[in-house]
Amino acid sequence: MSEIPESAGAEVAAATPAAHEEHQQLAEEVEEARWRYYVLDAPTLSDADFDARMRRLEELEEQFPELRTPDSPTQKVGGAVSTDFAPVDHLERMLSLDNAFSPEELATWAARIEREGITDAEYLCELKVDGLALNLLYEDGRLVRGATRGDGRTGEDVTPNVRAIDNIPDRLTGTEEHPVPALVEVRGEVFLPVAAFTTLNESMVEQGRPPFANPRNAAAGSLRQKDPRVTATRPLALVCHGVGAHQGFDAVRQSEAYAALAAWGLPVSDRVRVVADLAGVQEFIDHYGEHRHSVEHEIDGVVVKVDQVALQRRLGSTSRAPRWAIAFKYPPEEVNTKLLDIRVNVGRTGRVTPYGVMEPVKVSGSTVEMATLHNPFEVTRKGVLIGDTVVLRKAGDVIPEIVGPVVDLRDGTERAFEMPTRCPACGTELRPEKEGDKDIRCPNARSCPAQLRERLFALASRSAFDIEALGWEGSIALLEAGVVTDEGDLFDLTAADIARVPLYTRAAKKTDGEEAVREGRVLSANGERLVANLDAAKDQPLWRVLVALSIRHVGPTAARALAEHFGSLDAIRAATVEELAAAEGVGGVIAESIQAWFEVDWHVAIVDKWRAAGVRMHDEVDESRPRTLEGLSIVVTGSLPDYSRDQAKEAILARGGKAASSVSKKTDFVVVGDSPGSKYDKAVSLKVPILDEDGFRVLLADGPEAAREKAQVGE
Repeated sequence: MSEIPESAGAEVAAATPAAHEEHQQLAEEVEEARWRYYVLDAPTLSDADFDARMRRLEELEEQFPELRTPDSPTQKVGGAVSTDFAPVDHLERMLSLDNAFSPEELATWAARIEREGITDAEYLCELKVDGLALNLLYEDGRLVRGATRGDGRTGEDVTPNVRAIDNIPDRLTGTEEHPVPALVEVRGEVFLPVAAFTTLNESMVEQGRPPFANPRNAAAGSLRQKDPRVTATRPLALVCHGVGAHQGFDAVRQSEAYAALAAWGLPVSDRVRVVADLAGVQEFIDHYGEHRHSVEHEIDGVVVKVDQVALQRRLGSTSRAPRWAIAFKYPPEEVNTKLLDIRVNVGRTGRVTPYGVMEPVKVSGSTVEMATLHNPFEVTRKGVLIGDTVVLRKAGDVIPEIVGPVVDLRDGTERAFEMPTRCPACGTELRPEKEGDKDIRCPNARSCPAQLRERLFALASRSAFDIEALGWEGSIALLEAGVVTDEGDLFDLTAADIARVPLYTRAAKKTDGEEAVREGRVLSANGERLVANLDAAKDQPLWRVLVALSIRHVGPTAARALAEHFGSLDAIRAATVEELAAAEGVGGVIAESIQAWFEVDWHVAIVDKWRAAGVRMHDEVDESRPRTLEGLSIVVTGSLPDYSRDQAKEAILARGGKAASSVSKKTDFVVVGDSPGSKYDKAVSLKVPILDEDGFRVLLADGPEAAREKAQVGE
């Protein structure tokens, strides 16, 4: 049954001159982008920009069908054939996939299947690997050819390079259930693992060669080397996702074909799932939308296929894509933008960090215009120049990262970044703290305005004193008003002192008491909140005080371990390096950093000022609370409605348990909230007992034996 266009029988408007011109311009841009992507392995458009152009072409062709010619990019399989490799025809065409960008578009695709009278379709879901499509031809179990997809009919013969990929077998191995077929074309995706991509780019820059923009292009460039020995040095891998022409082999379902591929020794994904309905498809999509970075390779979506082969044949294909499959694309995490400048920031410990200033661009749901570059060595390693078009990545809540330059868009106006030799905030000569350090620091720790500002801001953060009313602007305002000279003065501030800071005041009203008015102004609501916050912060637990001191390497994890081990700041200060290092999770580097910090007189003066102002310097031990979790390692992951992450960890520590950050075979329980991430998956695979929030309450109240009765264990 052929598909009847919704516009059938209706009068169709002729394309306007403006529509013709826009269509031609977009078509040329798409064809150029495909050439650069598939042949040159040097794209100048981001995936998001390419998809936007293709969608606009489709919209124009939907509105003006006369524009939908066989030469249109919407009617052709993406790709082309390079002249560097011998062309070779596929026995069966390699098609592209139509895309869905929302649950509504996915539902429209499924409804189209139902309109064909198909109501019993089951759906195979698999990850859409962001790699290079490959076609392998086996005859009597022997690999005779490997070819790129090309234009779908003709690809490039890359057989010698394919033989250099470790997980592609030269010969298939059969079983009684799945004997080796006389002939089979195997379709798959070649990828470069994310971890290997970073290492490869480092080596490219060291050799003075331009780095790859992303792992997909690195995989394509590595497979399409003229010398297979170069390909052999790159840790490429294949994952199979289909079968083309075949003799002596038939499968009733796509999932059965995958089982046969695995039996023959070919690499297939262990993340494939067959579901009964669209709700199951959406669950799979949502799961890997949250866990896409726990996969070893880049993914940009999920491919959904009708599992039954008979239904696939019934649905058929268009000129470029099967009707029985669709690719659900995740929102782009990589975009292209212009690197306008590279500047430096001085942090709370004096580290001078380069960061990129870019043309504002939307990625992963937020607008980004700055991204860290860590240190001058990282700028060199990435090979970026000021003025480059760069690939920017922002994965969910992860800090934005400049991946690398789009080298082919350089016009000669770009310039190299030069690291300043003097602190931009105080003028002090910059230097490494010790020989061999990659980080450059400002040694003027006591009075550098930038470091003072950063330390004040950091000690107010949620991981330190948690002073809500003291943010970035507030830190600057306190220093500019002269009410504090360093962080040691903070807890001596009175309401009268804070009333001298314009940011924390408002114009006085007639109803304000005269005693509260200072030069026509009184404390604002935020000023009153700061007074209350400072008073409450004096009673924070010891580990928060440790974080607030800005000791190098001492973050919340090490601070908790030190607080639990020693119980007071005096004990920590009196401890030797060996004693400090003996605290679980501390070690020699942190121990030496702590001891060095306390050897500085003005550091000790800060502690003395805080102590005099009433800041608690020791933890009260509740002897009445039983240590029911003594010796247990517990991981908390995801969001718990009634516990913040810190509250959950403190509850574990108070009962003698260890609040661990990673899951292993030694983990006793994993507490799971909303959006738990990869730690949940690892707990399931290792069969570690898993508790929800109610189970966590049982663990805290009644101990591990009662909690195990509430726990779930992976199969």
